Order: sequence, then structure tokens, then C-alpha cells
Amino acid sequence: MYYDLHIHSCLSPCGNDEMTINNICNMAIIKGLDLISITDHNSTLNLRALKKISESTGIKIIYGVEVQTIEEVHILGYFKTLEEILVFQKWLDDNIIKTKNKPEYFGNQLIVDENDKVINSYDNLLLMSINCNIEECCKTIHKYGGKVVLAHVVDRTNSICTQLGFIPKNLKFDGIEIKNFEQKEKVENIHPWLKNKFWFINSDAHQLIDISERENFISKESLNEFWR
Repeated sequence: MYYDLHIHSCLSPCGNDEMTINNICNMAIIKGLDLISITDHNSTLNLRALKKISESTGIKIIYGVEVQTIEEVHILGYFKTLEEILVFQKWLDDNIIKTKNKPEYFGNQLIVDENDKVINSYDNLLLMSINCNIEECCKTIHKYGGKVVLAHVVDRTNSICTQLGFIPKNLKFDGIEIKNFEQKEKVENIHPWLKNKFWFINSDAHQLIDISERENFISKESLNEFWR
């Protein structure tokens, strides 16, 4: 299956307003993708629409969210079911540091339905940290049935390598996100013990054109192994 498992919708303030759920799914289909995940910052409010659209279009999905820890490290939480991730969302709501969004500065946070109609906007800024450290965030994702992937580990301000300077050997996570295989080699040279982890190449798309082309492949067997 050709995939892109890190896409931001119009709910993320950094995401383009054109990143509605239908637009994302249709662009993914045009680009020849089989499997996608919408991973908005600290929120899952557009995933109900994603479930309905995936059922009507046939594109496969993984339910996802991008969490910002108290260290300002970004991690991706992936779940098999909408019910599981919505339970995790309650924990996010209880622990996110709350401050009002300023759309004119940070961007809109739009909630849409399966027809791409804007049904609401989220008031509190989603770019804030969760008031928990990375170990606790990983533990909680696992507690609710999810898997943890360290987001954009090399080349972003909020990567674990940027914020902490290294990947702790005792950290309980399931996969690593990179942009290309050169980054994989770079990370492995510093952390040789990571060779048995799952590696994902995703776009971290904030606009439609950035969604991955039909390039990155994962077999059903590998995906099943990831969920074990």
C-alpha cells in the first residue's frame, strides 16, 4: 500500500483552509495513495468526517493525532479505531495547556463535516503543549491502544533530536518518521540500536500539493506487524 500518514487538515492552525477532508482524500486518490492518516495538532475533531469519507471513497485510513509534549517534542499517535482515539482525545483535552487562538496570527482551526461544510471552529490554540512529558504521553497512547511514532526526527524545530538532542534508549515508542532514506542513515549512525524500529516516510503536508506522491510503500504484512 502506498501511504502518507502525516497530513494536517484545516483544523490545524498551520494547515491551509483548503485542507478539508474531501479535498485531502480526493488529492490522495489522484496521487495514487492507498492509505492515509490525518494527524492534526492535539485534536481529532475532523476524524468523524474522515471515517465517513473513507467509507464512501474506499481509501484506507489510520486514525491519528500529532501531540506536542511539555518538552515541545512532536509525536504521532496512531489508533485502529475511532472509538479508541476519541477516548484518548478526552485525555488530551484534560491536559493541554489552554490559551485562546488568534486566527489572524496562527490561522483558522476549522471543523468540517463529510461534505466539507464548516460546522464549527476550535477556540483554544491547538499548537500548545500537553502538560505531560514525552514518557507519559507515550505511555498514555499505549494505554488507550495506540502506537507511537516520533515525528520528523531530524529536520524540524519540534523533533526529538532538536529538542532533546538525542533519542533516549529507554523511551517506549514504536516507529520513527523521516523525510528520506538519507535521514534514516543519519539517525542510525547516531543511534545504532534503532535498526529494528519501524520507519515511515511522510509528507507532514499542510497544503494539498504537499501530500505524498505514489512513492512510499508498506505491505499489509508490515502494517500488521506494526500493530502487534
